[in-house]
Amino acid sequence: MQRLAMDLRMLSRELSLYLEHQVQKPQLVTGGESFSRFLQDHCPVVTETYYPTVWCWESRGQTLLRPFITSKPPVQYRNELIKTSDGGQILLDWFDNDNSKSYMDASTRPTILLLPGLTGTSKESYILHMIHLSEELGYRCVVFNNRGTAGENLLTPRTYSCANTEDLETVIHHVHSLYPSAPFLAAGVSMGGMLLLNYLGKIGRKTPLKAAATFSVGWNTFACSESLEKPLNWLLFNYYLTTCLQSSVNKHRHMFVKLIDMDHVMKAKSIREFDKRFTSVLFGYQTIDDYYTDASPNRRLKSVGIPVLCLNSVDDVFSPSHAIPIETAKQNPNVALVLTSYGGHIGFLEGIWPRQSTYMDRVFKQFAQAMIEHGHELSNM
Repeated sequence: MQRLAMDLRMLSRELSLYLEHQVQKPQLVTGGESFSRFLQDHCPVVTETYYPTVWCWESRGQTLLRPFITSKPPVQYRNELIKTSDGGQILLDWFDNDNSKSYMDASTRPTILLLPGLTGTSKESYILHMIHLSEELGYRCVVFNNRGTAGENLLTPRTYSCANTEDLETVIHHVHSLYPSAPFLAAGVSMGGMLLLNYLGKIGRKTPLKAAATFSVGWNTFACSESLEKPLNWLLFNYYLTTCLQSSVNKHRHMFVKLIDMDHVMKAKSIREFDKRFTSVLFGYQTIDDYYTDASPNRRLKSVGIPVLCLNSVDDVFSPSHAIPIETAKQNPNVALVLTSYGGHIGFLEGIWPRQSTYMDRVFKQFAQAMIEHGHELSNM
């Protein structure tokens, strides 16, 4: 009994430390009182205390375990290949939600464009969760798979980068042309979020998108690269992602051999080395620094012209907290940063067994619903 009492006291102390240090409300940073008040009224999750999973609250643990812990809801896609101006093709995966009871008219059914991360596709668990939540709300979803990532053939020697927004512009124009009367939102995760923010920063208000959300964005590509090259982060994340990038382009090796030294690319040991030898060369940059400067969305945040919510964890090793553009966000009334103390990279696990839902899922659902049902209030504020 004495031993049990000691164990219980120790557990109680550990729980107290957890509650003191890990359980905190997110920091909400907005460039205007109107957007802040709107989020508090219609997206209250951004001001609620976030309880990271007690046995998995550390950043790397959240990041590594999320793909294995979270469920993968079944989704039946309709595939569509669309042509690009350079002769290439992009694979879109549609979830039409034809059984929607809230929006039975397909022409006005809200549409959400989803952008996966660096090597991600429509099969990622975080994408499937977003689609499942959108289905509950009655919305339609379409996933933008970057060129050459989802099993389709490359027709031209071109893949993708988070600085080049031409393919995204093509997809947004195509989707909007199909459903011009439907409310249109977008959500990007990790590199998908970087691409989305770079597009919004370039185009300003001249977009058919009504609003957007990003999750675990890398704000400054130099800072991201430096963090991921630290020994432990390189071992856990960087090297693996580099091999995924190499595998992705090696499938289409015949398309690049006349343009790029593919043997040199396949010897890269980090994302930076891969980008230096492949991505920056393919997209015509003189140096890797030129590419990383152009790819960093913090430079364009001030020019975003529609409501955008950006969720980041300050312990994310992919996106160091010192590079999050807090001061820039304060100068743009269309931008809201939601910063949690914990959550890792696309982690945000919560509860004892976080299989069905994450904090990120709840932010996505509430924000999407808020913008579809109450977005008109922002223009009146």
